[in-house]
This record gives sequence, C-alpha cells and structure tokens, in this order.
Amino acid sequence: MSTLVWFDGEVRPAEEPVVTALDRGLTVGDGVFDTCVVVAGRPFALRRHVARLVRSATTAGLPVPPADVVTSAALDLAARLEGGSGRLRVTWTAGPLPAGATRAAATPTLLLTASAEAVPHPGADGPRPRTAVVVVPWVRNERSPLVGVKSTSYGENVLALEHVRRQGGTEAVLANTRHELCEGSASNVFLETGGELLTPPLTSGCLAGVTRELVLEWAAEAGLPVREAVVPMGDFLAAEHAAVTSATRGIVPVDSIDGREITPGPVTLRVQELYAARAAEELDP
Repeated sequence: MSTLVWFDGEVRPAEEPVVTALDRGLTVGDGVFDTCVVVAGRPFALRRHVARLVRSATTAGLPVPPADVVTSAALDLAARLEGGSGRLRVTWTAGPLPAGATRAAATPTLLLTASAEAVPHPGADGPRPRTAVVVVPWVRNERSPLVGVKSTSYGENVLALEHVRRQGGTEAVLANTRHELCEGSASNVFLETGGELLTPPLTSGCLAGVTRELVLEWAAEAGLPVREAVVPMGDFLAAEHAAVTSATRGIVPVDSIDGREITPGPVTLRVQELYAARAAEELDP
C-alpha cells in the first residue's frame, strides 16, 4: 500500500516527518479530521466532507480551515494515488504549542494523507465483508461539547472497537445516556422496522455522517420510507433488520447483533440499490 502526504503546500512521502512533537493534535488530541474514499482518482463527496470538516472545527472552537486549500490539496493527492483507488484523510489541528500556552498563540496544522488500497466504490456491487455489530457497555454523551465533531480525540472509539473485535465483531454500537440508539464507533446505524428504515436524529449525539446524509436525501427524493426517529436500545437489540453507513462502506446490512444472526431487510436492500445507482452517477453529489 502506498501512502502520500500533503503538508505545507507540498506532496511528500509518508516517511518524511512533518508534524512537530509539540503539535496539540498529537499531545492532547486537539483537532478534527474527515475521511472519504477515492474513486477513479477523485475523492467521493468531497464537497460535503470539506463542509463537515469546517463544521467540526467551528464546533470545536478551532479556526476555520481554508476550504479552498483543502479541496485543492485533496484533488491533487487523489489524482496522484496509485491505482486511483483508496481513502483520503484531512486532519486540522490547533497547531504546535508549548505546555500551558493558549490556542490563540498557535498556527493551525493542515495535513492530508491518501492511501492506495482496494476500497469499493460507494456504488459498487459485489461481495462485501461481514458486518457483525456488538453493543458495548459504554455510552455516548449527547451533551458533550464535542457532539457532532469528528475529533482526533478518538480513544473511546478505539477501545470500543478493540472490545468488539475480541468478541469476533466488526463494529461497536453505542447507546447515549438516555438508553437510546446513538451510533457505531465508525458508522451511523439504521434499524428497519414496520416497513421503515430509521436512524437516530442528531440530537441523539451521533455524528452527522456524510453517507447518512446522502441516504436520507436520496431516499426522500425516491419516496422510500427512510427517516430519523428516536430508537430505544431495546428495539435495536431485538431488531430483525439493521444497517450501517460510512464513507468507506456506503450502506450495508448488518449480519448479526450481539452474536444473533439477522437478515437484510427489504427496505435496506432497496435503499442500498438506490445508493449504488446515485453514487455511480456523480462523484461529488
């Protein structure tokens, strides 16, 4: 797998050190990021991902990242990526600061990485990895100051996913403090019930996923029964059908919940087909 890095206006090899030891993204996780897939040498849904990066930075109290610079650098990296397929990440941190200094004294750090790998096109058909979700014993705090922020402070997600992997799962699912379905460690979660596909509202504390956003928009345009709704965790644990969405997965059915096998739901499959068709039509919807 080849990886390229964009930093300070230049494309560099991944082995070249570019961030200082005092960068707050490294020392205290004071930063935000966003990730998208690269298809045919172009980032998918780049406009929406850059907009979310700006929202994350604003909510986190960071300076607004330069959207035009981020967009230009992302397009440049994606076009250089070996094989034209992979994933791209944009990271924006508070910048380098000595201990005890305030954010205002720093110049933010902008860093992009692109890795060539076999990431399926969001609209591609074909075999998919098994999605076995496990509900973890920790919760999301829907009143956290980082709600809605794709933060580089990712320790909770890492620990949740490691917990799940030790049980043979592939994705962690978390409730919020009200015992409602919130989100996955790296995905948004949907429940199919009563002929509808439901996903928690943003007030649940979940991240406003770009794929989630596209699913809701495209399904509404097509007249499919997909909407936001508060979902008690008990309903999710008893679900016959469920799905997850993320930039690297698109929308995929869940195969098991806490070791209990479930099947893809009819609405999920219709939405999956719709998503594949719409994603194939336009790389930056």
